[in-house]
Amino acid sequence: MLIKSIEIYRLSIPMEPFVIATGVMEYAQNTFIKILTDTEWYGVGECSAFPMIVGETQETCLAVARDFAKIWVGKDPLDVEARLAELHLYIARNGTIKSAFDMALYDLAAKAAGQPLYQYLGGTPREIHTDITLGIASPEEMATKAKVLHDGGAVALKVKLGKKPQDDIARIKAIRQAVGFDIPIRIDANQGWSYAEAVEALQGLEPLKIQFCEQPMRTYNDHLLAQLRSETIVPIMADESVYDHHDADRICRTDGCDYINIKFSKSSGIAESLKIQAVAQEYGIPCMIGGMLESRLALAAKAHFAYAAPNVKFFDLDTCMVGHLEDPVIGGIQYDGYAIHITEGPGIAADIAPEFLEKCEKWVVS
Repeated sequence: MLIKSIEIYRLSIPMEPFVIATGVMEYAQNTFIKILTDTEWYGVGECSAFPMIVGETQETCLAVARDFAKIWVGKDPLDVEARLAELHLYIARNGTIKSAFDMALYDLAAKAAGQPLYQYLGGTPREIHTDITLGIASPEEMATKAKVLHDGGAVALKVKLGKKPQDDIARIKAIRQAVGFDIPIRIDANQGWSYAEAVEALQGLEPLKIQFCEQPMRTYNDHLLAQLRSETIVPIMADESVYDHHDADRICRTDGCDYINIKFSKSSGIAESLKIQAVAQEYGIPCMIGGMLESRLALAAKAHFAYAAPNVKFFDLDTCMVGHLEDPVIGGIQYDGYAIHITEGPGIAADIAPEFLEKCEKWVVS
């Protein structure tokens, strides 16, 4: 099997404005990749650029994608390790766009093997429920939304924070008053606090039963994570502090976290994500699978990954539920309330509707 051509699409999905500590997103800045071969099989992959977190934009993803396609055309897509090594050799970092190519390779390899991706990876289906995320707003607005989600069957709330500590405490107090204490609340500061602010916020939040706090500080404060953990009973989840399995080893070895959040956009895809969860498992550190603003296509690949990654214990697979105003996906991840299932079929069993792609800007490299 040889790669005949690669199609690259600007997959912009309109969405309701979504506010986190580092900025506002008004559309999902996604890129869709389709690898065509000299056989009946093709592979698809998607990534979601989140510039204020990972440092890539939709424009950088599209530009680098065209270079990646030139490298791969005419080569064997089933030699996954060699193909991914070529991308890492060509350019450092740029994990977001690399993850789309990684996903497409794995989708293609599993299709060629006649297997669902999770089976190709050695996994088995299991019960998965996603949390649901609340963006930053006033305490009253967040409490009202939390109440609606709670009454609608949400099993866990993920609340974006990272502003002034006392304001953030007020936000969670209002939410707890609205929903009670029978639902887990996870918080994500998105690096928004200094060390002193993190101590103030987390100690103030302790009575409010916080399941864990994601990435309280900037990554240049990683050396303070172990000290922060000694100041609070709120467990710490490393997110932006862990891009690859080397980061995972460093953070775990220095007692910097209780949990790790794995995201394809950080790790460059499935291959590296499997390594991260394996390293964390050696240290007894459970992981979460999360994301940026992916559609149900990339989310399907993450569900397959979770089936094959036993150390992934938490699931933040709500990215298409937090304001996407259009759903262009055929197949893919399916939601029964907050329970997650995948479409049966070879590979990730997902694609983008042709009529949606017809409206997208497109490049073909052959």
